[in-house]
This record gives sequence, structure tokens and C-alpha cells, in this order.
Amino acid sequence: MKVKGAKKVHYDSGPNMTPLVDVVMVILIFLMLAGSFGGVSRFLMSKQGIKTSGGHGRPLKPGEVPDINLDIHIDNAHDGVGFVAQGTGIPPTADADHLEEVLVSRLKQFNDAGTKTDQLQVVLYPGRHVKYKYLIAIYQAAMQAKFEKIAFATSH
Repeated sequence: MKVKGAKKVHYDSGPNMTPLVDVVMVILIFLMLAGSFGGVSRFLMSKQGIKTSGGHGRPLKPGEVPDINLDIHIDNAHDGVGFVAQGTGIPPTADADHLEEVLVSRLKQFNDAGTKTDQLQVVLYPGRHVKYKYLIAIYQAAMQAKFEKIAFATSH
């Protein structure tokens, strides 16, 4: 009779996961190093909030007069190329340079009427699918026209 020694113990532990974990960690580290953490760079910083009775911005102090809003509504042009900007005393225009001239004349009208520049606020109302580059062009036109307060709002 044969006496068998201790049988070899066989453990079926499944596939080796160590290489998979190593590869996933390398990919994760690569994506973290290659990714951009500059999410704030997408937004234009503003020093002032919108001061209206609708609840935007900070509440008005007693005796404080709210800013005069110069609303500019921005939509895509009908042909799909460019934009159309129009608003309070601003005829429809599709050119940032022409818009700057119109804003300069509006600022002069307000100043001639006794309104100070720091009491005026340009509020940009972009349409739903307006391209970001058009908003930047209009924002720069308002800056070139020497408006001190420029805000963004959602269109209704």
C-alpha cells in the first residue's frame, strides 16, 4: 500500500490584479498632472455685483441710489455668423467697433445729463447659444468706452 504524503494545497485565487492596479494608478497620475486646474480662468472677474431691486448683488444702503443699468441683449445673427447687440438706447448692431462708438455716445449723453460714470452699469444679457468670443468682443467694447461697471446676467 502506498502512503501518500501531504497533498499539495492548491488555492484558486483568481487573476492577479496587481498589474491592473499599477496601470490604473499610472493613468490617474498622468491625467492629474496633464489636466488643468484653472477652472476660474473661464470667467471674467468683476468688482461689482448687479444692484437691482430683484435681489441680485448686495442690498442697497439707506439713502443709496441704485445704479442706472444700460441693458444690452446679445443674440446670434440670423445668418449664423456674428452677433446682434441691442438694448436701452442702442440700435441693433453687429459690429463691436460700431457698438463701442454707440456706447461712447451713450456715456456722453449720461454725463451731459449729470450722471456720473460710476453710477452707470452695463448689463450684458447673452442669448442661449451666443458664442463666447462675441461676449468678449462686446465686453471689450464696453471697457474701451470707459464704463467702469460691467456685469453679466441671464436672459429671460
